[in-house]
Amino acid sequence: MSKDNKQDKSSRDTHYATLRRAVRDARRERGEIPTPPQKRQKSNKDWKPPQLQPDQVFLYGLHTVRAALDNPERKLIKLSVTQNAFARLDVGEASALPFPVEFVSPQDIDRILGPEAIHQGVMLETRPLPIRRLEALRDSPLLLVLDQVTDPHNVGAIMRSAVAFSAGAIITTQRHSPTESGVLAKSASGALELIPYIQITNLADALGELHRLGFQTIGLDSEGPAPLEGTFAGDRIALVLGSEGKGLRQKTRETVTALARLDMPGSIKSLNVSNAAAIALYATRQHLSRSGTGSSETR
Repeated sequence: MSKDNKQDKSSRDTHYATLRRAVRDARRERGEIPTPPQKRQKSNKDWKPPQLQPDQVFLYGLHTVRAALDNPERKLIKLSVTQNAFARLDVGEASALPFPVEFVSPQDIDRILGPEAIHQGVMLETRPLPIRRLEALRDSPLLLVLDQVTDPHNVGAIMRSAVAFSAGAIITTQRHSPTESGVLAKSASGALELIPYIQITNLADALGELHRLGFQTIGLDSEGPAPLEGTFAGDRIALVLGSEGKGLRQKTRETVTALARLDMPGSIKSLNVSNAAAIALYATRQHLSRSGTGSSETR
């Protein structure tokens, strides 16, 4: 092979490698593939989380922050970002933005978020999103209710599925549920900005309110008396899922309209709550499509 041919091949290989990296980075930002762990400095081993005020939230990750910047309901306080990450955000000139922008090093963000946060060089300080009430869900045909699902990674994954299947809101309890946070938002990969996350005091009372609004509430239970597909009645459905280990609480089981199971013909009969939510949302959306119910708007 001639020297010129070798150089041409090397240039093509470099070009295709660049394209592959761009596609891979885009998929990671959308949460379609995991982000590999980054090497951290040993000095981070003694990291302690900062004391946050009740109205203070730190969001991080390119896709998460970009979604927050695009959300008109977000009150933005300050963007801390590396030069490279700011270019990837593609939000225009820093001086033209209506909030302060501070250019920092990745280590500066590490000191605030800690050694485990995959921040991709960007951190946004914001206020929590406005509180939503159940009354605002009157026009939503599909809701998700979480009964003490505590893991923010699971709740974030459930948010993504809820947005994908056009659910109107996620309702959960104030206690034993994750509050709005960077971990939750990063796991949701932008979905936190697209669906109301409503935290209520008493779940049984909230289910009663949903009944008054015309919802059939269906609790997912591996021992449910009938498959989910045969349980639907009406055109307004609220799916109720229990915690990762214990499932639905007894009071919740007694309050929902019906209990149902996901039929699984394989040898494994239980799923992670976020996987179960995605399957249940798909089945419910199929039922609503057959009944002629239109899609809901999440915001």
